[in-house]
Amino acid sequence: MMNLLEINKRIKQRPPFQMIEKVLELEPNKSAKGIKNVSVNEPYFVGHFPETPIMPGVLLIESAAQLCSLVIAPDDAAVDEKLYVLLKVKDFKFLKPVIPGDTLTISVECTMSSSAAYEFSAVISADGKVKAKGSMLFTSIDKSAVYSDET
Repeated sequence: MMNLLEINKRIKQRPPFQMIEKVLELEPNKSAKGIKNVSVNEPYFVGHFPETPIMPGVLLIESAAQLCSLVIAPDDAAVDEKLYVLLKVKDFKFLKPVIPGDTLTISVECTMSSSAAYEFSAVISADGKVKAKGSMLFTSIDKSAVYSDET
């Protein structure tokens, strides 16, 4: 189990874009289960949608992606030189709206790993009901390459 402070040591994102607040289970290179508490105070609810606030689907995917990064990121200094980036989102389905007050349980499982890529299946639920599910493909890149002029 990891609390917010332990997560902050290993994840690159920070509020208001940090989506994982607690890790309940973590098996390196295999799977994880984490928590995201959805608050009405989150900035995206101001415009999505003011009269009926719904968490954007892209942020549900980001929540799962952040948990995946904890599964594949090594727990050492080398992590400072690498970023794990999303290459592809596949067959993500949004089955029920996520609203303020929901506590999301996010489960991710590595279904394929190689030296170049990692694929995960993800299930996002609240109150025992599946809200979204799908798969994602990741790779790691050197931080120095992000703003490089080379392609």
